[in-house]
Amino acid sequence: MRIVVKIGGAALDDKELLHKCAQAVTEMAREGHKVVVVHGGGAALTRVLKQLGKTSEFVNGLRVTDSETRDVALMVLAGRINKTLVAALNCLGQPAVGLCGGDGASFRARKKKSNGADLGFVGEITSVDARWIEAIWQNGGMPVVSSLALGSDGEYYNVNADQMAAACAVACRADTLVFLTDVAGVKDADGAVIRWLDLRRVMQLTSASVIAGGMLPKLEACQHALRSGVGRVRILPAAHSEVLPELCFSRVDLGTEVLA
Repeated sequence: MRIVVKIGGAALDDKELLHKCAQAVTEMAREGHKVVVVHGGGAALTRVLKQLGKTSEFVNGLRVTDSETRDVALMVLAGRINKTLVAALNCLGQPAVGLCGGDGASFRARKKKSNGADLGFVGEITSVDARWIEAIWQNGGMPVVSSLALGSDGEYYNVNADQMAAACAVACRADTLVFLTDVAGVKDADGAVIRWLDLRRVMQLTSASVIAGGMLPKLEACQHALRSGVGRVRILPAAHSEVLPELCFSRVDLGTEVLA
């Protein structure tokens, strides 16, 4: 199977949790699956920006990114976080190769607007060249992709990592897309995790403002993936990443399965 796993949130800040996630994806690769890891790093980026005296502003879950913020994102996401993940996988015996969207022009983007707001250097994916991912797979490696893409203007754009993962899954013709998150899953108005969530109900919960903030781009990414041919999409708490290998052959009663 071809599987894209997006890692974000606390899993990128907690060494033990990061190791747990790395073990899970390594086990999947050893079972013969072709795995791509896509990662964010918003919390680490916010911390570094704060140290530099910059305040982060968000619109519909997306970070407003001026040129200085974009440059810091390159340093944090394509640098420290990407290489930390690569190191964790290599230490487990899984060869890993770190990429950002500019490498090989693998992920191209255009400037994104949200309800007319100017988000600066925030991009949306326009095209993906999956041959570099395929080349890494063919040589027994695991691609680790940071959420930055290259515009036709030669500028780097900060891309929401969930949407980057969805674009990657579509381009790679993935069977499964998994989002490892800080939360137990998508919750209803009463705070209960919704185990099986179809796209029609997503629209209803969004209209009722039950779904908001960072969950909005995540579910937009789920919708894009499902409507573009990805077979299965699951939102799973990173704290239970050890069940990842089981997703390939059994029902797992954790997180939220998003259905077309």
